[in-house]
Amino acid sequence: MTATLNETTLDVPVDVRFTAAGTPLAVRYDGRVWAVAAEPVHWFDRDSWWATRRTAPVGVGNVVAVEHWRVQVRLTSTSALRTFELRRDPLSEQWLLESIADN
Repeated sequence: MTATLNETTLDVPVDVRFTAAGTPLAVRYDGRVWAVAAEPVHWFDRDSWWATRRTAPVGVGNVVAVEHWRVQVRLTSTSALRTFELRRDPLSEQWLLESIADN
């Protein structure tokens, strides 16, 4: 799954439904539910807290780990696959759709 020239950067809030094992099952975006159609890729990176100047109360926990999922999704079993990159910032429960790429 590599990004193509047809990639759109968004950063919009989305709802993500997870399996019992904790992997994405579906993403609600733009009023439609996109089903995950391939094995998702999961990773973490570090927030540049010194640049964002975010502060957190003492004892909150991890405030620098940004969680990411790259999922291939489709609307129907016959529609084309698209790649959604999802991000959840530290101290947030809201998932953001960071980008969409056509495969």
